[in-house]
Amino acid sequence: MTKRAIPLVDLSTFVHGSAAQQAAFVEAIGDAFRTSGFVGVVNHGVPTDLVDRFYAQSKAFFALPVDVKRNYEVPGLAGQRGYTSFGKEHAKHSTVADLKEFYQIGQTVVDGDAVEGEYPPNVQVAEQPEFAPTGDELYRAFEQSGGHLLEAIALYLGLDRDYFTEKIHNGNSILRAIHYPPITREPASAIRAEQHEDINLITLLVGASAGGLQILDLGNQWLDIVPEENEIVVNVGDMLQRLTNDYLKSTTHRVVNPPREDWHLPRLSIPFFLHPRSDMDLTCLPGCVDAEHPLHYEPITAGDYLDERLREIGLKK
Repeated sequence: MTKRAIPLVDLSTFVHGSAAQQAAFVEAIGDAFRTSGFVGVVNHGVPTDLVDRFYAQSKAFFALPVDVKRNYEVPGLAGQRGYTSFGKEHAKHSTVADLKEFYQIGQTVVDGDAVEGEYPPNVQVAEQPEFAPTGDELYRAFEQSGGHLLEAIALYLGLDRDYFTEKIHNGNSILRAIHYPPITREPASAIRAEQHEDINLITLLVGASAGGLQILDLGNQWLDIVPEENEIVVNVGDMLQRLTNDYLKSTTHRVVNPPREDWHLPRLSIPFFLHPRSDMDLTCLPGCVDAEHPLHYEPITAGDYLDERLREIGLKK
């Protein structure tokens, strides 16, 4: 049996377990995020059949002709809703576009919250009326599981359990279906997704249809991440790293091209980028700043930080 590259935790022990089980979960996830920035999560509460339905809907969408898909690319939204065509996005420190296309589903406010005015509506696909509603259902499931994980992270940081609860309520999270088409010729120095860190608080990723995900460990080695069945891979994003003054690590990761004999295989992956509301203050937590760990970041809101990064990766002009 090959050694796992990242630790594995069971979310049900935190949500339904005894005080001792909850405390053990908090320590385990906190330690994982301090050392590798990544953790595998089982019994996460996201229904397998829902994931399968959204996979099927996504696969069918990406199989549509390019000119049909482009009908769902909305100018001026910086790719935050609907379709983004192949070759538009690149990693922050790269000028070469990643070998992917994607579709994004965002927050739908249903409780009359004033933040509703900040969010454009989700894009509905005429050829696939179930695509967006299924995505919305999966979005809610991820939001719930992500909320539990953030409760554990808050406890690990010595904060109130519900520190993040109001900050992520109707937050600016994104569900993204990413399609890496078959590789048909030698890529011009690009890989499917160049090394990068995520922008948000945490990312939840359900197993991709093919391998390729790698993380950069503390020894500067690339490790293959191969999730088990029904496992979600969760990683720290830059917002959480910033909030904790680098106490929790936002790990560099990438998606490498498959061996040449597998170039004909496409890859489909479904990450959920958990974002707070745009007005969340990302000023470093006082408990994460001391003489040994001086302040690394200037104060900024989550909305301003996201805006800055969307420009850096080429989605916003």
